[in-house]
Amino acid sequence: MAEEQGFVDAGETLANGDDNLPQVGLIAQYVKDLSFENPNAPAVYQWQGQPQIDVQFNIRADTLGEDVHEVALKIDVTAKADQGVAFKVDLLFGGLFGLRNVPQDQVQGFLLAEAPRLLFPFARRVLADAVRDGNFPPLMLEPIDFGGLYMQQQAQAQALQSGETAGEA
Repeated sequence: MAEEQGFVDAGETLANGDDNLPQVGLIAQYVKDLSFENPNAPAVYQWQGQPQIDVQFNIRADTLGEDVHEVALKIDVTAKADQGVAFKVDLLFGGLFGLRNVPQDQVQGFLLAEAPRLLFPFARRVLADAVRDGNFPPLMLEPIDFGGLYMQQQAQAQALQSGETAGEA
């Protein structure tokens, strides 16, 4: 009946084949850059004790076309012992995402929270394999709440814009 009055339901496909529904797809995922350094081999294999592991993350999102975006997870891991650096791994893991009919105010949230969540398990495996191939026990990173981190950063940005000091109680 709505069609008779000239209204089109947003959930229906239009007569000309255009689809109004938001669509998101993972087009490809790939290793952009991977570096593993084992500067103290072979002496490192004789060291006793567990090294201190420092993990740093960064997320970058770039628009490559009208509906295509690249999201890149940068993961830097350094393992240090009293004797020196045991190993260092730098991984840049990327993914191409197609987004169509996604409201503009939701694109950034998807690219900086949901897309990294989808890529992380695969980047984690690449990282674990690289460390294992360096003759160390595989490094299994704990899951990360990218959505929570995104919301925290948004709250901090709003606090800074409103003149509040972020991070103080």
